[in-house]
Amino acid sequence: MHNTLVTAVMPEDKNSHVIQTIKSYGKNLLGFIRRRVKSDADAEDILQDVWYQFSSVINSQPIEQTGAWLYKVATNKITDKHKKKSETLLDDMLVGSDEDTDDDGTDFKAILLTEASTPETEYLRNLFWEELFLALDELPEKQRQVFIWNELEDVSFAEMAELTGDNVQTLVTRKRYAVLHLRKRLKQLYEEITEY
Repeated sequence: MHNTLVTAVMPEDKNSHVIQTIKSYGKNLLGFIRRRVKSDADAEDILQDVWYQFSSVINSQPIEQTGAWLYKVATNKITDKHKKKSETLLDDMLVGSDEDTDDDGTDFKAILLTEASTPETEYLRNLFWEELFLALDELPEKQRQVFIWNELEDVSFAEMAELTGDNVQTLVTRKRYAVLHLRKRLKQLYEEITEY
């Protein structure tokens, strides 16, 4: 009898928990996603996926740190959306093509684009994208925006110039600074991974 009462009450508690979580995190989480995807519609779709996953998981297991969990799921969903861009992004990020960077032997491509899909390669892929997004957040807004537009959303420099009013050379320079910063951060990650 007692068990029946508990199961009858729990869904209501979980519903109110989901609603409260959406109220607490919804706006900031949407902003976090929006800065990393092409359009409001993409951001809304990903946010809906996050809430769906949250409502599914909350019924089967407790989540200790709700905020951290939500942002991790959002990052994973964004990563899934960008995965098809991985190869060209990695070419640009990890090949030392600028005259002031040398080829330091950082071979993320071997790790990230391997055909094998093991728990280790999945972990490393997710770690790479998490680090990339953290490093992007460290950039000045204009550098970050140029990088995201050009690398993740296929917006040309000419289109960006029309959108922003900045000349193409300024935009190219911003992207170059962004790439140098991101390469440095990803090299640190690569060194940490290969130490083990």
